[in-house]
Amino acid sequence: MKKIVIALFILVTAFLWAEKLPKIDYEKLTIGEEQTLEVMTWNIQNFPKSEFTVDYAEGIISAIDADIIGLQEIESDSAFVVLLNNLQAQNPEDKWNGFRANTNEWEMNLAYLYKSSIIKMDSIYQIYPDDEIYHKPFPRKPLILEFSYADHKFYVINNHLKAMPGEKNVVRRKEACKLLYEYIDEFLPQENVIMLGDMNDTLTDSTEKNVFTTFLEKPDEYKFVDLEIAKNDSADWSYPYWKYRGHIDHILISNELYDEFENSNSFVKVITIDKFIEGGEDSRYKYITDHRPVVIKLKF
Repeated sequence: MKKIVIALFILVTAFLWAEKLPKIDYEKLTIGEEQTLEVMTWNIQNFPKSEFTVDYAEGIISAIDADIIGLQEIESDSAFVVLLNNLQAQNPEDKWNGFRANTNEWEMNLAYLYKSSIIKMDSIYQIYPDDEIYHKPFPRKPLILEFSYADHKFYVINNHLKAMPGEKNVVRRKEACKLLYEYIDEFLPQENVIMLGDMNDTLTDSTEKNVFTTFLEKPDEYKFVDLEIAKNDSADWSYPYWKYRGHIDHILISNELYDEFENSNSFVKVITIDKFIEGGEDSRYKYITDHRPVVIKLKF
């Protein structure tokens, strides 16, 4: 009898705890459409940072309905597999697939999730893999997803650059951007390129301090589609915390995609999960992540 009472107590406690979890108005997050290609970047901090993160992440990803997602800070391979399985179960028509790198010494790995019903994945690979040479600019090796969509070939380059302020870290990020530019210029000069990720720096610093100058000084070749968001102090920035508040998650496109981005149905948006979850920013931080997703929608 005592065991039954204890078991009931545990079940009731678990039920009450589940009832206290903040709810999300998922319908307010949706931007995906069948006629457009949506590509998203999202740092899911120390994934999973809570026992509820996987379920929340599945719900958010399903709601946003992007076709390709570049993820950062995916620490647990098993949790990533559960997330992928949950997406497959909840959205079987999308035929979700995924890949997680496993080369970061702190398990802060990059990953992709993508709808194989929409895109044809050709290859996923890391660049600048030699740690002895490239560890400083790339503590997490850039991860490329090569795919086809609507008879077009694309290359998404997922990044998580060195974090924290300080001159040494700025130099590392600046060198990373220089190497990324050199890679695209040499190997993908006429390809549809989307570079994204947690870049850990702002686009609006002065030229001499700006780690992205290599790209910003070539507007005929490259465009940070979220630059106007970064310039607006009242905009919904990707990292909203007062002490380090800034827009540090970015999406860049090559000029081969300029016409598509200028289409009236194309745009870039920061997804403000915290505005649609009970408890707001505190709930998002506690249960999910400290970053907001950033998504580009392209109409072809």
